[in-house]
Amino acid sequence: MGSLSIWHWLIVLVVVMLVFGTKKIGNIGGDIGKAVKGFKDGVRGEEEKPAQSVAQSQLGGEKSAIDIDAKEKSKL
Repeated sequence: MGSLSIWHWLIVLVVVMLVFGTKKIGNIGGDIGKAVKGFKDGVRGEEEKPAQSVAQSQLGGEKSAIDIDAKEKSKL
């Protein structure tokens, strides 16, 4: 009784298909896929942005860059 067999999962799948319909389930899957792709692009974009701004400042791009010297905090 503790584990579910393949037949249990098939019955659950059929009930879900009857309740929601295949079109709505497909739309949900597509929305999840778009969200994952957007998240990956966002993470990838953050990694590339600092490199692009450094390259533009070195090449004399139109955008001005502010140089800031980093200072280490002394540990007490």
